Amino acid sequence: MLTILGMSKIDPETFGPLLHGAARAWRLKLDERLRPMGLSQAKWRTLLHLSIAPEALTQTQIADRLGIEEPTLVTLLHRLEREGWVKRANAPHDRRCKLVLLGRRAQSVIAHINAAADELRHELLADIAASELETCIDVLTRIRARAENRDNSRSNGAGAGASAGNCQKGNGQRIRKQRERRPNGGGAK
Repeated sequence: MLTILGMSKIDPETFGPLLHGAARAWRLKLDERLRPMGLSQAKWRTLLHLSIAPEALTQTQIADRLGIEEPTLVTLLHRLEREGWVKRANAPHDRRCKLVLLGRRAQSVIAHINAAADELRHELLADIAASELETCIDVLTRIRARAENRDNSRSNGAGAGASAGNCQKGNGQRIRKQRERRPNGGGAK
């Protein structure tokens, strides 16, 4: 337990669960508002990430941003593509990579998703002082940077964990497919 600036004791072990719970509650609240538009949380989160990205994202990048495995994302993208929310195209730098683009149906609903997200954000942050919010954003930014730096330092030297479907690392660097060497084109030993 810590005592901070004369405040009562704070248990640092509550931070992780509180952070996770707040993010989950926020997503569920937005999910409630978007469900009448035919958007599940998986759909609107994917569309939102695509809409705010400065350029088209690869399937690997989307999976990283959503925090899900690529096979799970591929199933979701098949459904989104069938329903006209997204379209996929081969990446010009590597035909094995698929870029995901917003479809016509999604382009017309993005403004509604953003409006609902803005409205909810204003409701949830309404009585929080700007200085408190600024401190919170600063702290979360530093925590995220530390976590990502540690993750990046571990994965930079460990390209062996990359799957054959990956065409870029999370930081945009291209990686090479890893293939098992098989004698005479036969199966693995």
